[in-house]
Amino acid sequence: MNDALARFCVDHPGLLWLLPLALLPLLVSAQRSTPVAAIAAGPADGLSRAIGRVVRAGGILSFAGLILALSGPYRQGETIIRTGIGAQVSILIDRSGSMNETFAGRQPSGAEESKAAASRRLLAAFVGSRAHDQFAVTAFSTAPMLVVPMTDRHDAVRAAIAAIDRPGLDYTNIARGLAMGLSQFGPASPATSRALLLVSDGAAVIDPRAQDALRAAFTRLRPNLYWLFLRTKGSPSISDRPAGEDTPQAAPERHLDLFFRSLRIPYRAFEAEGAEAVAEAIAQIERLERDPIPYTEQRPRRDLTGLAYGLSLIGLLILVAAKLGEADLRRVRAASGPTAKPRASAPEPTRLAA
Repeated sequence: MNDALARFCVDHPGLLWLLPLALLPLLVSAQRSTPVAAIAAGPADGLSRAIGRVVRAGGILSFAGLILALSGPYRQGETIIRTGIGAQVSILIDRSGSMNETFAGRQPSGAEESKAAASRRLLAAFVGSRAHDQFAVTAFSTAPMLVVPMTDRHDAVRAAIAAIDRPGLDYTNIARGLAMGLSQFGPASPATSRALLLVSDGAAVIDPRAQDALRAAFTRLRPNLYWLFLRTKGSPSISDRPAGEDTPQAAPERHLDLFFRSLRIPYRAFEAEGAEAVAEAIAQIERLERDPIPYTEQRPRRDLTGLAYGLSLIGLLILVAAKLGEADLRRVRAASGPTAKPRASAPEPTRLAA
């Protein structure tokens, strides 16, 4: 009750000083008064007393409603915390030059899709499949670029994904991209699911100092990590050990996978060699991320002027009905008074003589 009153405001509070005028119907009546010699001598009329109270209440309501309407009443907007099913998902998209090639490793021609185009199309379908998911989008190649911060505005997220359509650079700085993707997770309750989705067709060597900083960030935030590896057909898998020297320079994808496995956080890698495999991987990620998530619902300001005018109208209708239904006792008495001629008295009986 106190919260409801706290949200009630007016644009012109000075007019509320006129509210005591609404008590005038208790002191003065607009009904016609008729003098009666001794009203106490008559029987108690409960119906008349009830009608009198209703008429006075109508007068108070008409005055109070009109004053409130002129003061401009409204209910303040508010933010409501609710709980839905979803997750905070930070999408990190590789924009290196190799993403402009098809899964066959050549430039697209005709109806062929590049890896970047296929990932944009399928990620746009993923965004908005659940109402309460929150997304951030980061693109990276030589340097990371924040496209849209964490938000639940899915139209903006889809537009941001569609905007990543320019050719990228050859160099992949995945360490800086991971750092910016992790920085997009805002404050959330411990029960909120956080997921970092890396969409890339390759990897690069991460400096040991950058590894330490990333390890600390992953330990602090503890997101679920998904790597959607868009593998070119015929290229080595992330689990394949090279025939020669097994170093990060020789097999960067394999060693990035090993680094992710060493973080001691939930981690899964999906190797996709086509658009169908990408769609299946995204569907699995959607099924995995189904935890409760708090979200805010904004209620806008509500104008109550119409409601105040409506209450005043109800009071006025009561007063008009009472005015139309009142009777003038003087006219009633005049109409029911003795207007006919008096009846002749009966003749005395004749006395007969004996």
